Amino acid sequence: MTYVRRISALATALLLAALAGCAGGDDPAATQSPTPSSPAPTTATSTPPTDSEKASAAASAVLREYNDVGNQLRQDPSQPLSRLQSVATSTELAAQRNLLRNERKRGLHQVGDTKIAVLKVESVNLDNSDPSTGKVPTVQVDVCFDVSNVDVVNANGESIISPDRPDTSWIQFLVSNYRWDKDPDRAWRVASSQDLKRKPCDAS
Repeated sequence: MTYVRRISALATALLLAALAGCAGGDDPAATQSPTPSSPAPTTATSTPPTDSEKASAAASAVLREYNDVGNQLRQDPSQPLSRLQSVATSTELAAQRNLLRNERKRGLHQVGDTKIAVLKVESVNLDNSDPSTGKVPTVQVDVCFDVSNVDVVNANGESIISPDRPDTSWIQFLVSNYRWDKDPDRAWRVASSQDLKRKPCDAS
């Protein structure tokens, strides 16, 4: 039974430094010693991040938080499932609620942390033409999770994890912002996920 179901912002400003200096010229008519020139002050300009870069950074950040919240909810059954609302929405929110409720009914809990080994933003679509039909800004992010130090045990402390479980596996996430008009930076949530058949990544 494979037990993986779930990540530093990716975008940074580029700094361009320009250093200019003045050099004294040889003037044959000059009778005074040339005054040493002072170097021009170093100036640095930054390129503001684009909307796509900001969306990529926000989606990456919420996925890392999503993973942290998932670890905490699976390790401590007393934690309220309402915490999922801060990181998930739509079908992902419903799926995670159902999964956790089922695990808790069976007396299962997680030991150890699921870690993000690789996080890759694959695409950004900022179309917000029809939120009522799901046409909202969405970032596709592929994540490879490392579960090499994770176990799931029952109420008797017995592991239910198959010894054949791989240490890493990939999941594709769609991270969406249904409140783009009002909150383009902080309203990103994980909206859906699906397993990917891809070569396992190296454990973190």
